[in-house]
Amino acid sequence: MSPRWTPDPHIRRGRSVVYNLHVHLVFVTKYRRDVLHDAMLTRCEEVMREVCAQLNATLREFDGEEDHVHLLVHYPPKLPISTLVNRLKGVSAHYLRKEFTGQINRHIMHGHLWSPSYFAGSCGGAPLEIIREYIENQQLPD
Repeated sequence: MSPRWTPDPHIRRGRSVVYNLHVHLVFVTKYRRDVLHDAMLTRCEEVMREVCAQLNATLREFDGEEDHVHLLVHYPPKLPISTLVNRLKGVSAHYLRKEFTGQINRHIMHGHLWSPSYFAGSCGGAPLEIIREYIENQQLPD
């Protein structure tokens, strides 16, 4: 049986659902402190890709600056965004604080890497290329 349309690799299928959900997430550091640098951002991306894979999601784009990161995540409909965010922030903070202990001052940031708040924007209306371009054009830290 042939499909009626050309299969799109970005459209996922489940037992009773066909979906293409993307969310643009922004996490800021506690008190907007400039603590992130290239090595930390690289490690943060690795950790967040692993977390997404464990949750059956895909981290499509990642970039950031000294005080925040942007993510574009393709996620399944059964995964609440709040669960995704909590897992991404919690696991990344654990590993970054552990691996970059001397560079994240626990006293100044009161033991936290990320601010408790976050931005989550649905990407259904805007073309993904526009969002990818925006994330790719973030300034890299010095």
